[in-house]
Amino acid sequence: MVLLVFVDLDPRLSALDALGGFSVLRTGVPPGSALPTLASACADSRSGTPSEVYGDPITFRIQKVAQSIRAPEVRVAVSVAQQGLAARFWSIALGAAALCDRLPDLDPELLHWDPDAGAPDDLWLREVRFRPVSDLDAVVRAGLLVPLSAALRSRHRVAPALLWGNAGSALAGTVRQLDRWALAHGRPDVGERARALAGPLFAHPDLSGTLDPGTLRRRSCCLYYRVPGGGVCGDCCFERPPRPPRPAQRP
Repeated sequence: MVLLVFVDLDPRLSALDALGGFSVLRTGVPPGSALPTLASACADSRSGTPSEVYGDPITFRIQKVAQSIRAPEVRVAVSVAQQGLAARFWSIALGAAALCDRLPDLDPELLHWDPDAGAPDDLWLREVRFRPVSDLDAVVRAGLLVPLSAALRSRHRVAPALLWGNAGSALAGTVRQLDRWALAHGRPDVGERARALAGPLFAHPDLSGTLDPGTLRRRSCCLYYRVPGGGVCGDCCFERPPRPPRPAQRP
């Protein structure tokens, strides 16, 4: 038996390296300790099989993010962690579809996740196989974001609108990034294809109300403004960080 480490099983995926770390997808068997799959990570923490390395990988990741950004409350860390993963999923899938006209099957049973790592070393696809580009919604939204959202909400009190707002913002950000890359590298076709592919994705009810169609500003807040020194994001629904509520005065 031959173990493949740091090897792309299909050379067409190596083209993603040009798009930057968020679009890069490692393939083969992850090095070191066995990493959980996305499917096992998203299993209910009360019934799923804990990871030998991280216990509950989702809880591990949220705690890591919370410490890194000094989150004042856990749902801020939940939001930041989920938006980061959403951006990774969209960057890989939409990047491959727009640049290579190929969609890797990001089956959560085959996609391994290291909650202690950053892009591009956090995701490893054990077996490379492809699906039609028209399956983008099924691969990313239905296949990855829906179970991730359910897993987060089973562990923490976080609003679905916040999580889908994050997913919509991450998708729009991926399109902008691909458009910038396309202009810088003389490949306007890549930007045009990214925009064309993203349109139907935003038509799904989960994503259709996440951004204002005129301004592309999101209609929910990711809560990043609550991070010390965080401020508001470029597409935030707020122009400036909201003021904390005043304490109730005693009669």
